[in-house]
Amino acid sequence: MSAGHPCRQSGTPLSYVRLTEAGRMPISDKATITISTKGQVILPKAIRERRKWAAGTRLVVEETADGVLLKLAPLFVPSRPEDVFGMLRYSGPPKTIEEMDAAITTEVKRRRARGRY
Repeated sequence: MSAGHPCRQSGTPLSYVRLTEAGRMPISDKATITISTKGQVILPKAIRERRKWAAGTRLVVEETADGVLLKLAPLFVPSRPEDVFGMLRYSGPPKTIEEMDAAITTEVKRRRARGRY
């Protein structure tokens, strides 16, 4: 593993046991949940907090050979450039690559200042 790998702290590899203990639900503890008459389930608070899944978070449910898998839903549907080319109207002279890069940099800085990224 490289020094930048997430399973290393201070250059020392973390054991499987240590990775599962750091304030998380131990592997031996299994939560039992109940499906409501509407087909709803409530995920344990510890899991929601660890995953940062707040109310309204959209999840994708996949059936697997081992059970059911929950994943964050993508923010946007996948698209190809040719499907969306020309969707936004712009009147004026074409922007240079440098102007576009500067605009992107400015917006990223603005969002980081607000805690978005």
